[in-house]
Amino acid sequence: MSLPALSLLETRVVGVLIEKQHTVPDTYPLTLNALVAGCNQKTSRDPVLDASEAEVQATLDRLKGLSLVVESSGGRVMRYAQNFGRVLGIPAQAVALLTVIMLRGPQTVGELRIHTERLHRFADISSVEGFLHELASRPAGALVVELPRQPGARETRWAHLLSGPPDVQ
Repeated sequence: MSLPALSLLETRVVGVLIEKQHTVPDTYPLTLNALVAGCNQKTSRDPVLDASEAEVQATLDRLKGLSLVVESSGGRVMRYAQNFGRVLGIPAQAVALLTVIMLRGPQTVGELRIHTERLHRFADISSVEGFLHELASRPAGALVVELPRQPGARETRWAHLLSGPPDVQ
């Protein structure tokens, strides 16, 4: 499936839902309040956001229209779960890599291997690279791109294409 370009908040909401599904399964699916807190989290996020409850709710409504988020009633409040991997037809390893890039911005292969540890444990750097190259050369359209090496940097970084081409600066 081909997705329209997602906004920063849309990628953040999906990323938070995927992350929290793995890191706090007891509270998943998430309430709107928990999702707002995850989107505005100060650690492990780049950039740091200050999204309001109304902004996150409007974002959820758009993501539900794209089938990336599903709503369920759990107890007294609505709860939200992600449907990202199924909609895009990608494996869990690829979802883990995209999640980290959506939440933390462009990353090197080594950073991705470390930062995906809680979502998926990769055997080695080459397996991370393999999944990144698979995501970059998908017949349905690339989901990641390898950025040009920055001056003074030893490694290249990878960025997602869910919000359109990244700003290379």
